[in-house]
Amino acid sequence: MKNHLRPLMMLLAAIFIVFTTGLSAAQAASPHFKKGGEPVCTVSTSTGSASTTCRTVLTGLGNDDLLATVTTSGSAVYQCQNQGGNVAPGQNKVLVGPATAPTFISGDAIKNGNLTLVTEPSVLTAPATVTGAEAGCPNPNWTGVNPTLTITSIHLVIEQPVGTVIFDCSASSSTGLTGRVPLTC
Repeated sequence: MKNHLRPLMMLLAAIFIVFTTGLSAAQAASPHFKKGGEPVCTVSTSTGSASTTCRTVLTGLGNDDLLATVTTSGSAVYQCQNQGGNVAPGQNKVLVGPATAPTFISGDAIKNGNLTLVTEPSVLTAPATVTGAEAGCPNPNWTGVNPTLTITSIHLVIEQPVGTVIFDCSASSSTGLTGRVPLTC
């Protein structure tokens, strides 16, 4: 009788091993931010351009590839220049963007479910000139010049595996985002 139970016991042991191995892998993929590692983006602006880079520290990741995409949008205010070269302030905010920057991380770079993620910069650039009407100039013979760009929204989407969103974070302000900007997820 013992010889008949042996194959059954081996089969049950194999099923148990397969089940518990699968369960461990499923439990390991529970992504979250480490304490103090919530996403923060840094906005660096020059007159007509702005670069945004985001940083976060993640744990509980699986071993799949990861994709983080930063999308920024903003507005620019122009000066109005007439054909004689005289300059006056414009009146309108001109929408600029969006600019998108993907950052791909190979699953091999994720160690024990942990990753310090620093994204590629999302660079938003205002056109050097716009029409007088767009800039809010006194008449159509004027041109909008010398843009001053302001970032008004940042959107960070993190996917793992690629195609499955695990975090969707953002910040926005009609008056502008500058310096270190914490995101809400």
